Amino acid sequence: MRVNNNHPMIGTTIGAMMISFSAVWVKLAHVTPTVSAFYRVFFGGVFLMAILFARHEKLWRGWHCLKLSLVAAIFFALDLYTWHRSIAYVGPGLATILGNFEVFLVPAAGALLFGERLNLRFILSVPLAVAGLFMIVGIGWAQLNPDYRTGIYYGLSTAFFYTGFLIVLRKLQSHASKPSAALSLMVVSFSTALYLALEMIRAGESFAIPDLQSGVSLVALGLMCQTLGWLLITRSLPRIPAAIAGLILLLQPSLSFVWDVLFFNRATSTMAWAGVILALSAIYLGATSGRKVSG
Repeated sequence: MRVNNNHPMIGTTIGAMMISFSAVWVKLAHVTPTVSAFYRVFFGGVFLMAILFARHEKLWRGWHCLKLSLVAAIFFALDLYTWHRSIAYVGPGLATILGNFEVFLVPAAGALLFGERLNLRFILSVPLAVAGLFMIVGIGWAQLNPDYRTGIYYGLSTAFFYTGFLIVLRKLQSHASKPSAALSLMVVSFSTALYLALEMIRAGESFAIPDLQSGVSLVALGLMCQTLGWLLITRSLPRIPAAIAGLILLLQPSLSFVWDVLFFNRATSTMAWAGVILALSAIYLGATSGRKVSG
C-alpha cells in the first residue's frame, strides 16, 4: 500500500530531526569534544542494550556482521572526532554544512555500489540545498583566517567519514543475517566508544562528568541522537535510495541553525532565513523526486 511505502522516508525524517539537536546538547555539556563524542555513543549503546534485553533478542549474528560493525564504528568515530573539532574552529553552522557535503558523496556511492539512477529533479535539488545552506552561514571565503581553514579541512574530512559510515551501515542492515537496527547500532555504538576511549587515554583526557547540566546533556545526546534518532534512520535506510536518504539528512544542519537561533540567540539575517527556506524546499524537492512504488 502507498502509505506503507512512505514510512521509511518518514522515519528517516524524524531521525534526522532528532539528530539535529546534537550540537545543542554538545554545547550545553562542559566537556571536551572527544569526551562528549564518547558519552554520546556510550550512553547510546547502554540504551540500545536495554532495548535488546527487553526484546530477548539474539545478540550474535556472525563474524561478518561484527566485522562490518567494527568498520562502521571506525568511520563513525572519525566522523565525530573531526566534526567536533571543526565546530571548535569554525562554529556549529559551517562545521555542520561541511560535514553534510556527504550529499554529493552518498548519491555517487549509491550509483556505483547499488546501481541507483539519479533523475534530473534530484540533480537540480542538490545544488539548491547546498546554496541554501551557504546562505544560512553567509561566510566570505576570501576573509577566512588559518583557523577557519583548519576547521574546513576537519569539516570536509567529516563528510568523507560520514559517507563511509552511512554506506557500511546500509550494507550491514542489508546483510543476509538481517541484524535488527537496534543490534547494529548497539555494536557500532560500543565499538565507537572503545575507539574514542582509547583516544581519550592517549590524550590524557578525563572521563569525569563535571556537573549536573553536563550529565543531563550527555544522557540526552545518547538517548535522542544516538539511540532514537539513529534507530529510526537505520531501520529506514535499506528501504529508500541512498540519494534520497542523503538529501533528507540535510534536515540536520538546517534545523541545527534554527535551534541555534531559538536557544542561543544567534544573530540572524534575512539572507540566512532565506537560506533555511531554500534548503528545506530543496530537501522536499529531492525527497519526492521520482520514487517508484513496486507492486
